[in-house]
Amino acid sequence: MTFERSHEYLLSLLKELLKFPHETEWVEFKYNNDDPQMIGEYISALANAAALLGKKSAYMVWGVENESHAVHGTTFKPSTSRHRQQELESWLLQKTSPKIHFRFFEFTAVNELPVVILEIQAASHAPVQFDGTEYIRVGSYKKKLREFAEKERELWRVFDKTPFEQNIAAENVSAEQVLKLLDYPAYFDLIDLALPEGREGILNALESDRLIEPSDSGQWHITNLGAVLFARRLQDFRRLGRKAVRLILYRGNNRTETIRELEGSKGYAVGFEGLIDYIKTQLPSNEQIGEAFRQEVPMYPELAVRELVANMIIHQDFNLTGTGPMVEMFDQRMEITNPGTPLVDTRRFLGSPPQSRNESLASFMRRIGICEERGSGIEKVVSQTELYQLPAPLFEHMERHTRAVLFAHKSLNEMDKEDRVRACYLHCCLKYIHREPMNNPSIRKRFGIEEQNRSQASGIIRDTIKEGLIRLYDAEVGSKSRRYIPFWV
Repeated sequence: MTFERSHEYLLSLLKELLKFPHETEWVEFKYNNDDPQMIGEYISALANAAALLGKKSAYMVWGVENESHAVHGTTFKPSTSRHRQQELESWLLQKTSPKIHFRFFEFTAVNELPVVILEIQAASHAPVQFDGTEYIRVGSYKKKLREFAEKERELWRVFDKTPFEQNIAAENVSAEQVLKLLDYPAYFDLIDLALPEGREGILNALESDRLIEPSDSGQWHITNLGAVLFARRLQDFRRLGRKAVRLILYRGNNRTETIRELEGSKGYAVGFEGLIDYIKTQLPSNEQIGEAFRQEVPMYPELAVRELVANMIIHQDFNLTGTGPMVEMFDQRMEITNPGTPLVDTRRFLGSPPQSRNESLASFMRRIGICEERGSGIEKVVSQTELYQLPAPLFEHMERHTRAVLFAHKSLNEMDKEDRVRACYLHCCLKYIHREPMNNPSIRKRFGIEEQNRSQASGIIRDTIKEGLIRLYDAEVGSKSRRYIPFWV
């Protein structure tokens, strides 16, 4: 997201850039050179150099003498310039890949001399190329990136090391705009601190949690972490609008008829409890599920819903464009989908060491109590579905997405073989991480099978072994005392 720049802001930025004793690798001074091809190549070179140096933006300045940095003014007017029958800015954008944000600013400096500043967003996920070629700054010279293999390798290392949360959602915004865009009272409420009396105290607190950071011009950048957690409206941030959670309710068990479709607008920390409350109001109830319940209970355990929705938010791949987290509710199941392929095999969601794409986001969500401690979320989901004697959750890996599915209650006779095998496997994983044995009695308890029907439990165990999901732990003991462990142990 960018904002209109005031004349005062542009003068302040120019003053800061002129302080550098010579051209840096992320700032270029020109007098009147307005060759479009040259400008495009510099957009690539400066964007890549800024990323390499950890800068959020790079700049080209017209109207300033290169050596002395004296302001002489320029005749270059990008707002009226055209190239090949196109507006200059449109032509440059068309030739730039991947698309980054850049913008020309025309204003008058000292003695009413015209100056132009081109503000360029730093490369973020891949080197920026212009007209099919990637460029880089080497000292004060513009070079082709492929000619400097070490710089290219270093640039890719920077992309690999820079998490999504540290990138910028809104650049060079005023303190007033920060407080307008972010729900800062909710931030202090969620971290259980009193709201500071002055604006400076508020900004310092937001900065300490890396929700905002100071810009080169003396204003503020709002980080992706700050925006996705505390935006009053995610749609106010150009690259994050599609990351709002969508909730879709269907009639029946397919997507033929939609009852309602809602799209959230608030940041995840601000809007999470409201989302969970709304989901709860849409869920029907079940009565007397198993021996554990003698009253009406929600169709799905609230803790399981909370954990899966939190996981959807935390583990999504923010670099996938045109898609976002989604909750779909059918008559007999709930599907919770996030962009991004899983970091571990879906069969190892329970029992594998935890991994996260977005560690800062996950850490903050744990800190404010939105999700459970690291690595315990799926364990609680499986435990809750067993307690409610529901079919086991299903975890699916699709082409670009990960999906978790909760199912409404079914009796054992209503479950198909796939349901039973999945439940047996996850029960075995749960028992293993609890340091307890899985055996015929524990399976009977999981499915509500009477002791005289122990052969039915044995059949479920045999089917799960045939699928390669569990194996016998102690073959030498009698069949009534045998224990089983997951295939990965």
